[in-house]
Amino acid sequence: GTKKGFVWVKREITPRQQAEVYRLGIPGVGFLPEHKRFYPNGPAAAHVLGFANIDNIGIAGMEKYIDSQGLQDLNGAGLATEASDLKPVKLSIDLRIEHLLRDELVKGMERFRAIAAAGAILDVTTGEVLALVSLPDFDPNNPVDALEKDRINRMNVGVYEMGSTFKALTIAMALDSGKATINSTYSTAGGMMRFGRQVIKEYHGTGRTLTVPEVFVHSSNMGSIKMALAVGVEGHKAFLKKMMQLDRMQTELPESAAPIVPQRWGEINTATIAFGHGLAVAPIQALAAVAALVNGGYLMKPTFLKRSQEEAMKVATRVIKPETSEALRFIMRINGEKGSARKADIPGYFVGGKTGTAEKVINGRYAKNKNFTTFTAIVPSDKPRYLFLTIYDEPKGYAESGGYSTAAWNGGVTTGKLIERAAPLLGIVPRFDPPPSPFPLMAKLGAWGSR
Repeated sequence: GTKKGFVWVKREITPRQQAEVYRLGIPGVGFLPEHKRFYPNGPAAAHVLGFANIDNIGIAGMEKYIDSQGLQDLNGAGLATEASDLKPVKLSIDLRIEHLLRDELVKGMERFRAIAAAGAILDVTTGEVLALVSLPDFDPNNPVDALEKDRINRMNVGVYEMGSTFKALTIAMALDSGKATINSTYSTAGGMMRFGRQVIKEYHGTGRTLTVPEVFVHSSNMGSIKMALAVGVEGHKAFLKKMMQLDRMQTELPESAAPIVPQRWGEINTATIAFGHGLAVAPIQALAAVAALVNGGYLMKPTFLKRSQEEAMKVATRVIKPETSEALRFIMRINGEKGSARKADIPGYFVGGKTGTAEKVINGRYAKNKNFTTFTAIVPSDKPRYLFLTIYDEPKGYAESGGYSTAAWNGGVTTGKLIERAAPLLGIVPRFDPPPSPFPLMAKLGAWGSR
């Protein structure tokens, strides 16, 4: 016998079981109605929502965040049991956009035979996350799958070498520090650079002298390295710290991961990090940094709660000059028009972007045949509102890609489809007259929207 006045015999019984127990007529056995969390949209935004346990206590995602804000204590004290005392929590997630992001990633994962995929769409003017998906995911109504290690939220908890996406940061740093202008040139003759015993090669060697936009469009490792070395090791470190790439980024989601930063940071580290190798970050960090590069220069930590532009600006920090941001938007647009991002260049939206293909590290070595691809896009480039990021883990080549599994052929294709589907829902009106170029001297490169 127990001394307790109350014991649960069984929870979550069916109406039929209740009727059978009731018919047994055992004195002292009663029934208590309980509330159970139900997620009507199944796996939609699973990693953002998280889930609650049998006692409705949040144990992951926003469910956990909301309970950690003191509502659980209020409830326990019987103070806030009336729903009228609590304001509904408004997430920044747009369910329509969330649905189509998941839909395109599910299709892409199948088509490119990837082992995992992830994506997010961010409002660069407020830092609100409109959609976030990480596959494989789970259904919060049945969260037992959520504990499997391949179902983590890759956007917040995975850390990856973001590859050439980081070249955007390097160019912004060089321009902002005054060590480069948009017309600066870098020789890539010889196709390689030596650091002690280490040799770094060009990926797509052109063997010629490149302007700053061309360093980005041709994804030149040598050009990126020369820009970073002009700023110097200490300046590079300070810039990346200011851009929130060297520390763990905390959002409302309780799940986060610390970046993997080199212990000793010398010239060789600055050289490789300049083109995106040797520093691993959570994709949401990279997203926040790229947003700041294109939104006029304001870094704001991404949020999963609704907020206005005024509220966002209160917590934003200026990290680069407005002119630097304008140059970056222009360079990303050229790459959308003429470079590796053109698979996502949906007519009328002035898409800008960058591909990133990193070789995965397996047992401490770079694996030649296993890629991790990222694709970043901004819409529209002259006055960006949204930033798209698509990630594939070990995508494979296919017939139309000629066997290539680099980012343009998977992330780029998916991002184009996302922009095509999301833009009308987000109220982005297509325009067919190119905006005036901010850099008339660069006209020969093809300025904003000039076909």
